[in-house]
Amino acid sequence: MLDWTDKHCRYFHRILTKQTLLYSEMVTTGAILFGKGDYLAFNSQEHPLSLQLGGSDPIALAKCAKLAEERGYDEINLNVGCPSDRVQNGMFGACLMAKADLVANCIDAMQNAVSIPVTVKTRIGIDNQDSYEFLCEFIDKVMPYSETFIVHARKAWLSGLSPKENREVPPLDYERVYQLKRDYPHLTIAINGGIKTIDEIKQHLTFVDGVMVGREAYQNPILLTQIDQQIFGSDAPIPDPIAAIQELYPYIETQLTQGAQLNHIMRHTLGIFNGRKGAKQWRRYLSENAHKKGVGIEVVEQALTFIQ
Repeated sequence: MLDWTDKHCRYFHRILTKQTLLYSEMVTTGAILFGKGDYLAFNSQEHPLSLQLGGSDPIALAKCAKLAEERGYDEINLNVGCPSDRVQNGMFGACLMAKADLVANCIDAMQNAVSIPVTVKTRIGIDNQDSYEFLCEFIDKVMPYSETFIVHARKAWLSGLSPKENREVPPLDYERVYQLKRDYPHLTIAINGGIKTIDEIKQHLTFVDGVMVGREAYQNPILLTQIDQQIFGSDAPIPDPIAAIQELYPYIETQLTQGAQLNHIMRHTLGIFNGRKGAKQWRRYLSENAHKKGVGIEVVEQALTFIQ
């Protein structure tokens, strides 16, 4: 998720779940190849980790995939689902659903460049091209080069709706994703969109191979503390939220010495105590103090005192 699932967010989420595959925010090929920052940076503790790429130039995508593999990413994911104006202007994201041949060429180029899996994140349709036949035509052209599709069970409107509205206004059609799995049983099909609870995840897994959870995991990260036990069958103890925050301390201290700001790290933790007494005070204290110059762990420790 653009501007959300950065390396600080992923490090925190990995404390909460050891087995869930984490995804980077979508990074464009231009940023990786020509940007001034290190857009491939991550902490080794984030594994397993997928790099989500945005782009439509097979050569550039192949170069970025190779760089990501060399850096240690476990998977490359091509985003063919984001409806943002800024990705459409760069000819990537959901608009690529109308260019299945180009997507196939992009996946083929990346597959030839790396040995790690290359997967596709897509929607069920775009604009008025939202029939099941359209979705199947897209899958038919791309599946010779990738066998894994993560499908957001909404179509995307490329004009007239904001990215936020595109996550809420087009109706969810889970059955269409289930049908895709029935018609293409040899493919790995994961479902995405509006999924909020462990019970919902389990229900979906009776029809498809995987579940991607985005904003709910971000806004209510306590959900992640149950995944290893409830979904993967782990017998490890469920992480305690307070202990999880305290486990962040060494990471915070290291990042602060490297120039990071405390609020840039802690903003990803604001929802961990949702529904618990003191959660509002926790969020307020961090929001009012974590941005201040020179602050450190003491701000987090004080914020924790509000939690009961």
